[in-house]
Amino acid sequence: MSAPLFLVDDLPGVGIFTLGGPEGHHAATVQRLRAGETLLLCDGRGGTANAVVIAAGKGSLTVDVLNREYVPAADPRLVVVQGVPKGDRGELAVQTMTEAGVDVIVAWLASRSVAQWKAERGEKSRQRWVDTAREAAKQSRRSWLPELAQAATTKEVAARVGSAATALVLHEEADARLTTVELPAAGDIVVVVGPEGGIAPDELALFAEAGAQPVRLGRSVLRTSTAGVAALAVLSTRLARW
Repeated sequence: MSAPLFLVDDLPGVGIFTLGGPEGHHAATVQRLRAGETLLLCDGRGGTANAVVIAAGKGSLTVDVLNREYVPAADPRLVVVQGVPKGDRGELAVQTMTEAGVDVIVAWLASRSVAQWKAERGEKSRQRWVDTAREAAKQSRRSWLPELAQAATTKEVAARVGSAATALVLHEEADARLTTVELPAAGDIVVVVGPEGGIAPDELALFAEAGAQPVRLGRSVLRTSTAGVAALAVLSTRLARW
């Protein structure tokens, strides 16, 4: 089993370090790490460090940081615009996409989204996505936390599409396949995933006008909570990430 990963605000240097706060509590009290066990420290911005536990205290660990390394940010970046679904399907999508290596997630307030993020409720919903991504990144031992962008309107998504190196809209009626479209060597690859009700014709037309290409994964139609991770799997393979 690989060493567990814990997030820190700033990666410590080689030597003795105390892991405290919520992460220290989780390591010492929940996972019950003890002297001699190994762990990973990560700042979520590409920096990681291997460490070994020296002593476990009440809600904290004293560790010996052995070495540090830095993983460069991915380029091209994989950006998924996720139509906001109802219930906990949004968190499921965020969890699996984070594990699959997404770089940026944008919550899209599509016209057919059943759940509408407004005011305080919207911020709470977004924070659940942030928390879900954080935990999924730890579980999958990611060096970089995915960016959770602010919720976007259709016009704001179209603007992001227009500035991308490549923009793709998953659509069941598309002729082009995701496995065959040309991919850029750098920049943002934006993938738009509709909500449960699908992408409205006027939204599809606006994205196409901004430069997006409709694509499909295959014959079957996936749920909004699984389409994004399926697309990421294809793209990660084609970009030799996997």
